Amino acid sequence: MTTKFEYAKQEDLEKIVSTYNSTIASRLVTADLENVSVESKKDWFNAHSINKRPLWIVLVNDKYAGWMSFNSFYGRPAYDGTVEVSIYLEEFARGKGLGKQCLQKAIDASASLHIITLLGFIFDHNEPSLQLFYKMGFEKWAHLPKIANMIDAERGLIIVGKRIG
Repeated sequence: MTTKFEYAKQEDLEKIVSTYNSTIASRLVTADLENVSVESKKDWFNAHSINKRPLWIVLVNDKYAGWMSFNSFYGRPAYDGTVEVSIYLEEFARGKGLGKQCLQKAIDASASLHIITLLGFIFDHNEPSLQLFYKMGFEKWAHLPKIANMIDAERGLIIVGKRIG
């Protein structure tokens, strides 16, 4: 299996949104409760940049398999060295070690982007994601119990972190 990371281009946005929307029904990964539109994600997409807050598409054997992004934390200058990492994979790519490769890419890319802290925001019932981050050296830094009303259940949020620099 050959994995590649390429910077996302505007023409990738439809695939990115489709991958994101594919996770909503599970109530495991995102706090969105209904599908989002490509139009609604344009500002989010445009907030990414290659030299500060990249958005990558993930390719497995040259086939689109998902995306990963760095998002600014809290939007204030003192937090500039801290980012939230988000990983969303196509169903065929889940559970095959690709998440680990994505997190390793995030760690490896951090120094050149002047990032010293990586964060993950993960629902407390999302054991696969929590275990992935823990195996990659992230630690539990916070637990916000019952913070998300997912219609069928209240869910907590765990914040995991890893210092890179």
